[in-house]
Amino acid sequence: MRISPHEQELIKRTAQECFDAAVVVRLFGSRVDDSKKGGDIDLFVQTSLVDAAEISKAHTRFLAKLYAELGEQKIDVVIDYPSRTVQLPIFAIALEQGIIL
Repeated sequence: MRISPHEQELIKRTAQECFDAAVVVRLFGSRVDDSKKGGDIDLFVQTSLVDAAEISKAHTRFLAKLYAELGEQKIDVVIDYPSRTVQLPIFAIALEQGIIL
């Protein structure tokens, strides 16, 4: 995994602060492959929030806090929640290949 233990903890803690205490965050994509270089930070967030406005606010706070702590870098966030009716193909990839932080 190509993020530091400090970054892992920061991402997890920030997700809990912005979404909910039971949030699950997975790192997926190129950053899970130690043989690759560079790449953005791809995160799959599973939250128990159901209100779209609350999820949107949490997403914005989450990214703002991460940028403040990690600096400007490419961070992609995919969010799943209980009331979602469409499961995107990227969800299956994130669940299969992702590493829980």
